[in-house]
Amino acid sequence: MLTTLDRYIIRQFLGTFFFILVVIMLIAVVFDISEKTQDFAEMTATTKEIVFDFYVNFIVYYSNLFSGLLIFLAVLLFTSRLAHRTEVIAMLSSGVSFPRIMWPYFVAATLLTVMSLFVNHTVLPAANKVRLAFEEAHIRATYFVDKKHLHREIAPGTISYFESWDAQKKQGYRFSLEQWENGTLTRKLTSDRAQYDSLSGKWRVSDYLLRTMDGDNETIRRGDMLDTLINLAPSDMGQRWETSMSMSWSELNHYIAAKNAQGDDTVIPYLIEKHQRTSYPFATYVFTLIGVGIASRKVRGGTGLHLALGVLLCLLYVFAMKLTTVAATNAGLDPLIAVWMPNVVFAIVGVLIYRGAPK
Repeated sequence: MLTTLDRYIIRQFLGTFFFILVVIMLIAVVFDISEKTQDFAEMTATTKEIVFDFYVNFIVYYSNLFSGLLIFLAVLLFTSRLAHRTEVIAMLSSGVSFPRIMWPYFVAATLLTVMSLFVNHTVLPAANKVRLAFEEAHIRATYFVDKKHLHREIAPGTISYFESWDAQKKQGYRFSLEQWENGTLTRKLTSDRAQYDSLSGKWRVSDYLLRTMDGDNETIRRGDMLDTLINLAPSDMGQRWETSMSMSWSELNHYIAAKNAQGDDTVIPYLIEKHQRTSYPFATYVFTLIGVGIASRKVRGGTGLHLALGVLLCLLYVFAMKLTTVAATNAGLDPLIAVWMPNVVFAIVGVLIYRGAPK
């Protein structure tokens, strides 16, 4: 049962958060429009497409991206205001314990966490799909991936290899296609160049050599040109990692499983995206605990000092998140550990701050 005090704190918490969110998003949209004014004037997109396909989804994406930090600032602002007006001291003096004061904070934090989880897993992928499609069509140049030594298992026992890959031309060099059965190589196709035909969906290999092995017998066939249908597309060589944000939960799991089966080493960003969809909303509890612990104490610097400490902790959290994701991408750290580690570390910091809060 929520008391009058509970409803007051929840109303202040949510009201401050949504007010900050609206202000920040308005500023972000204004700055983005000013930056892209010339692009909008030159592109073929209609005003309706710019507003509904891009900016509506732009707001959804960045609102969710910055929600945790904005929640932190909201808690700092209104709790610091309560402490400055000695309302926290009055609550404690009237016999209300500090853990009881924390109760409505975590009720509001739970509402925001559930909302963020729902947006992350359902609303945001669809919004990102439309936003990224608009960016690809009207704003940014097409993204290409140029790589070396690409191995892909396109079917059980069927392995393709490119020594180098030119994504812009959809063409690979030093191509080979191997067929294995029961650990024995039964067929191997090699060529100097393999070109993908977007119309037919086939690959055209040049200067090829086809070897077929049947026990001790081997048949060799050479030629200048050969069209072959392979279950391999240029997108399998790599794509913008941002496309992971436009995938639903099932699509993301299917994509990760397919890439693991192909031996693709670029799957880490997709695993990070998968785990962040759950870990980031739960950071709301961490930010709430730290924010209340810092701002509930009345200090000489008032709100300004609390905000300064809040901004510092925000920067440290962002730095920690970036550090762990880089470690997952380049140093072999498990992506699940990478995305949850900052939450665990800052939760410990929050508990220490909470223990020093006025009781």
